[in-house]
Amino acid sequence: MSEPYYKDDLVTLYHGDCADVLPTLGHVDLLLTDPPYGIANIWTKGSEKHGWGKANLESAVRNEWDNSIPSVELLNIAIELADNAVVWGGNYFELPPSRGWLVWNKPERGFSLAEAELAWTNKDMNIRVADVHRSDSGRQHPTQKPLSLMRWCIEKFPGTQTVLDPFAGSGTTLRAASDMGIASIGVEREEAYCELIAKRLSQQAFDFGSLEDEIRSSGWANV
Repeated sequence: MSEPYYKDDLVTLYHGDCADVLPTLGHVDLLLTDPPYGIANIWTKGSEKHGWGKANLESAVRNEWDNSIPSVELLNIAIELADNAVVWGGNYFELPPSRGWLVWNKPERGFSLAEAELAWTNKDMNIRVADVHRSDSGRQHPTQKPLSLMRWCIEKFPGTQTVLDPFAGSGTTLRAASDMGIASIGVEREEAYCELIAKRLSQQAFDFGSLEDEIRSSGWANV
């Protein structure tokens, strides 16, 4: 395995394709990830008056990696590394039937994109719903999940000591785990996002998502 791109007391980040990195990793308590949904071909421009200017500009970048989904085999490798698994966008993937879905309800209405997103889990539990605004202010990734949403996911699995995100993106999963004093491993194939994650984790003042910012924000996330 190559040397980590970034490492501190709680976070280890690898720059590379998770198909190459995952077989080299050991067991973790929780897989928490947000893979590409493969919906680039249905993305359309949003209204500028609703604050979609940034999303429109990012559409070309987003479509480079969101035009296909991970293979079933790759997702299974990741899931098998963990006791518990949370896969956002689980309704887009071939995953086993589950009773334990997580729902992200986006309170803002009147947008052309989805008003909620779904996460598949392998836990036999009742469906749970989080009311969280569409994005944190200062969002740096086209499909960046709110920080409080990822904290909420981790909290659904008490006793978690290690978290894995093989599609790390802007590093929200890693940041959430770190804030909670939990060790995490991330993999990201785009070096620009690895650099972003490293800055986000190493600079205390580099704050991406206070709850106050989130409440005020009404940005853009996945369909």
